[in-house]
Amino acid sequence: MISMKYKEILIRKYNYIIGYIGVILLGLSIALLLPLIFLFIFGEESILVRSFLIPAVFSALLGFIMSTPIRKGNNDSHLTLHEGGVIVVLSWLMVTFISAFPFLLSGELNFTQALFESVSGWTTTGLSVVDESEIANTLIFWRSLMQYLGGAGIAVTLLAAIIGPSGGMGLYSAEGRSDKLLPNVFKSIKLIIIIYLGYTFSGIILYMIVGMPWFDSIIHSFSALSTGGFSSRPESIGAFDSLAIELVTIILMILGTTNFAAHHVFLRGKIKEFFKIGEIKFMFILMGITIPVVIFVALFPLYGNFAESLRFGTFELISSITTTGYSTGVDYDSWGSFAVFVIIVLMIFGGGAGSTAGGVKLIRIYVLFKSVVWHIQEHFLPKNIVRENYILKPGEKFYVYQRHITQFANFLLLYLATYILGVLIFLAHGFQLEDSMFEFASTLGTVGLSVGLTSPDAPLFILWTQIFGMLLGRLELYIIFFAFIRIIKDIKQLVLK
Repeated sequence: MISMKYKEILIRKYNYIIGYIGVILLGLSIALLLPLIFLFIFGEESILVRSFLIPAVFSALLGFIMSTPIRKGNNDSHLTLHEGGVIVVLSWLMVTFISAFPFLLSGELNFTQALFESVSGWTTTGLSVVDESEIANTLIFWRSLMQYLGGAGIAVTLLAAIIGPSGGMGLYSAEGRSDKLLPNVFKSIKLIIIIYLGYTFSGIILYMIVGMPWFDSIIHSFSALSTGGFSSRPESIGAFDSLAIELVTIILMILGTTNFAAHHVFLRGKIKEFFKIGEIKFMFILMGITIPVVIFVALFPLYGNFAESLRFGTFELISSITTTGYSTGVDYDSWGSFAVFVIIVLMIFGGGAGSTAGGVKLIRIYVLFKSVVWHIQEHFLPKNIVRENYILKPGEKFYVYQRHITQFANFLLLYLATYILGVLIFLAHGFQLEDSMFEFASTLGTVGLSVGLTSPDAPLFILWTQIFGMLLGRLELYIIFFAFIRIIKDIKQLVLK
């Protein structure tokens, strides 16, 4: 039995949770109108007005109704991480559902394909079931805009700023952002947006300087920085066959996969401190080891040319570890199993925590590697020595205790179990083991590289498996599980007599 007072508190809490989701839907309605700007440029696509206007109006009306508690009352409740997780999970589900309708109403895709494209966009995965040469430019922009907004979790982070310090931190953390750039959540979010916008405009300008058309520059700057990987061309970056464009893309991919707090350190001119950050150091060590090894073991014998091997190998492996998914159009089948296996491992490792990247996250892998080293070192130290182990995070030492190692190991185990389940589903549909491992590593890591299994003709169950895989990978497994457990428990509490 629970008291009536507790039920009232719970009901009031969920009223505000619904209200916050409503605010996000109001923001989505504005985002849905932005692609219509391009109709003034691409006039022949004016038929798409209704494809965006209908879901925009629907999102605005639904958001207005749901946000009533926020507009009519002052929220004095504190949002915990679990409650923030409920908002994040439910809002992502609603946003991806509504965002699929421009593809559906345009007649380009069926419902499953439209939802797949929407989820791939918002989760910054970049796997696609459309042919960019046949789809309207307005829809191409919408895909990249979804990645751009989803990459930094702008909808949720902005809402965290609106809520303020009382509940914003729970929502901020639920979105996967544990590092605060500044002591105040609002100021941290403001700085994230400033950094994000600054890099975006710089990317557009750099792309145009090196010869990319203006529309493609916008698309690729949005998607490279968000580590999304959607392109305006079917051949991805390979369509331009330009070393300069590839170098700009590499810079943007690395910026996108770097923790925003680390950006703050770098932009303040603390270069040495930046490269001492454990996650950053580990990322460059991985690149420094895997790129030369893959080049000499797999690519040089294939291309017979060191320059080409270096160019293609560097781009593809950086695209993998940053979880961007851009490609120069290489044939992975010709690369051999060794190179493909390295790419799979890098896609699973993923990018930086608190960035736009997916995967397990480098900080977890780094701590687990360090824990092995610390364990070995303990055997050579005097027994009476007490040592505190730590890694360097942006602006601070992060002391690593056994509970952290356990948490990271548990997450990795859960991630790998989910990965294995996804691979088994691919195998059950008759796909080869290596291809299945590659495709689902790309799906769960929200990468976007593909060996061709993702297509409009893919079995429906495969596409739905990937939809769930992308959501699990972007929102992180614990947040989703905790959110649904919280919802189920709260429902049970409310129905108790």
